Amino acid sequence: MSVAAFIASQKTEHDVPHVLTCRALGVSQAWFYKWRDRAPTIRQQRQADLDAAIATRFHASAGTYGSPRITRDLHQEGWRVSVNTVAARMAELGLVARERRKPRGLTRAGKRPAAPDLVRRQFTAVAPDVLWCGDVTEIPTGEGKLYLATVEDLFSRRMLGYAMSAHHDAALTIAALQMAAVTRGGAIDGVIFHTDRGSEYTAARFQAACRHWGVVQSMGRVGCALDNAAAESFNSTLKVEFVHRHRFPTRDQARVKIGTWIADFYNARRRHSAADGLSPIDYEHRIMAARAATTARPREAIAA
Repeated sequence: MSVAAFIASQKTEHDVPHVLTCRALGVSQAWFYKWRDRAPTIRQQRQADLDAAIATRFHASAGTYGSPRITRDLHQEGWRVSVNTVAARMAELGLVARERRKPRGLTRAGKRPAAPDLVRRQFTAVAPDVLWCGDVTEIPTGEGKLYLATVEDLFSRRMLGYAMSAHHDAALTIAALQMAAVTRGGAIDGVIFHTDRGSEYTAARFQAACRHWGVVQSMGRVGCALDNAAAESFNSTLKVEFVHRHRFPTRDQARVKIGTWIADFYNARRRHSAADGLSPIDYEHRIMAARAATTARPREAIAA
């Protein structure tokens, strides 16, 4: 710390300690006040602007973004800054992204035969509606547990369908599947839907719903979270970035807030590493637009 900075750190009323400190250190009072009141340098102003931009993006994500995602946001806004610099500034500002908790298993194996594992932990897809995954997780509320069933497209990590209920049963998972089908306009024949072997997915009613939509079921092993790691990853993101930061007095309040978080933030704005750092919806739009443009070029060449 410089002499001037040390003097400035002696903060009390009426600048009296500054005067005394200047005398004790043999420093000119006029020089100190000139130093204190000087205009910030270009470098200092840039750092102040960068800190403000980092804090803005951090709070816009409800305190969930770490340095990689904030760096992507800053690059999109025109900043030229490295992820290491952003990480250092976040540490200096005390902006800590998230705190992990040990997950609890919810799966209870069904009595009916399970579907084979068609995925083998390969949680990627070359196009939308090729491979989906889903799971059921619990949300604590003041009225008791609320169960959330999800359907996620592994092409973009977009949450296509979700449903919430006080009971985790086949009706819950069917509702989530139906929402996903409607989101895609009903044209989902042949999509693989990968889940665990919970009774909600092995139930005859759920299997009938899959046949109705032309969905092919795939299931991981019981008690092996890695066999359904993509769905477990979403559950972790939801809990760490949203649920653990809120209290829900009622199930209805939890339904509204979680549904809003999924639709307005997770799908539309949250950057995902598996979606090239874009939000799921932005990623789908960009990739499909690029493919449409590529398909159109040969047709234009033939017409010419």
